[in-house]
Amino acid sequence: MKNNEGATIGTGQKLYKRAKRVIPGGNMLLSKKPEMFLPDQWPAYFSKAKGCKVWDLDGNEFIDMSIMGIGTNTLGYGHPEVDAAVMQTLSAGNMSTFNCPEEVYLAEKLIEMHPWADMVRLARSGGEANSVAIRIARAASGKDKVAICGYHGWHDWYLSANLGDDKSLDGHLLPGLEPKGVPRNLKGTVFPFNYNNFDEIEALVNTQDIGVIKMEVVRNSGPEVNFLHKVRKLATDRNIVLIFDECTSGFRETFGGLHKKYGVEPDMAMFGKALGNGYAITAIIGKRAVMEAAQSTFISSTFWTERIGPTAALKTLEVMEREKSWERITQTGRNIGERLRALAKKHDLPIKVHGIPALTNFGFPLRDALKYKTLITQEMLKKGILATTIIFVCTEHTPALVDQYFEALDPIFALIKECESGRSVDDLLEGPVCHAGFKRLN
Repeated sequence: MKNNEGATIGTGQKLYKRAKRVIPGGNMLLSKKPEMFLPDQWPAYFSKAKGCKVWDLDGNEFIDMSIMGIGTNTLGYGHPEVDAAVMQTLSAGNMSTFNCPEEVYLAEKLIEMHPWADMVRLARSGGEANSVAIRIARAASGKDKVAICGYHGWHDWYLSANLGDDKSLDGHLLPGLEPKGVPRNLKGTVFPFNYNNFDEIEALVNTQDIGVIKMEVVRNSGPEVNFLHKVRKLATDRNIVLIFDECTSGFRETFGGLHKKYGVEPDMAMFGKALGNGYAITAIIGKRAVMEAAQSTFISSTFWTERIGPTAALKTLEVMEREKSWERITQTGRNIGERLRALAKKHDLPIKVHGIPALTNFGFPLRDALKYKTLITQEMLKKGILATTIIFVCTEHTPALVDQYFEALDPIFALIKECESGRSVDDLLEGPVCHAGFKRLN
């Protein structure tokens, strides 16, 4: 620690310095690393979260206009009905030698929402759900090779795509992702393809013995030229198991999977993040002929049987259905996207706004884009707003709060324009530039 640094840095940054001595990388999730936001200045830890507000360890209150728990809380933090259901479960007991009945009720509800599906397995994290889905699909197809499009977690099966070429996963969210620790004999089992490039996936199927296609329904933009329908037909014609990874996209534009919007039914789909509104629960749903293959392999985990996750999911789905939360967050997201474009136009700045509306991403196609992103986070933090270039929308993002966000953002866009006209952005930054993606953090 630098001389007298303790007098100027917040309690959260002090704790983060301690964390890096006892936790490899400093924390448990790349997307929550302070370096991804504002190195050396980000509050890092929270004491309380409610609605769309977060309080740090020093009691400072912030409006969360950034990642909302990495997209887990579409109903806002600490939703009273969801929390009440969880508290009732806690008073009755979370674990026992018996199974919790809620897992049956949740499975039935998910199948009711997705009539093409017949069976469900539950887990507690997105990485687990992806790995479970791959294990079942490989067992069902009898083949090892998988074609992927998108980000599907940290497990060996996925990172093996980088064993042959360390750029294989570039464009799949985490460029340069190191496959160290992944057995080299997994090389040649996973093959990435680019979204909306049907020729690429068709060529893979023609040249490799692909048994499974796993993909996100939408990447930064939607399907073009019937892309999803073409992939579905290809999978059907070649007897390939088609999996849609909806861990992030689920419940943000429809009541259930985003695939419902496009009228394409997979053989399997996974849900996570928003499903439990902040409580750990993920689900793998699928057709009986595929899902029954789970019985021919071993998929089992103690805490997949705890009761809080399914309880939270059931109440979350009830509230979502009543409130039509997916419609509300989509409309708010569309409004945010339109206002971002208008603000950029006002200040004569180029901007790219992409992603589904409830997961709005924006960026400047400029040389100093990363520095500008850092500047936005730095200046918005001073105004009591957590902000980056990603906005995960929740139902608690009221029109008044969105107005407040844009009022705060306007002069920062003006600063960025000044920098494009000759002012030094480096002189405006009060610390290091934020990190762009995966890298070793010391």
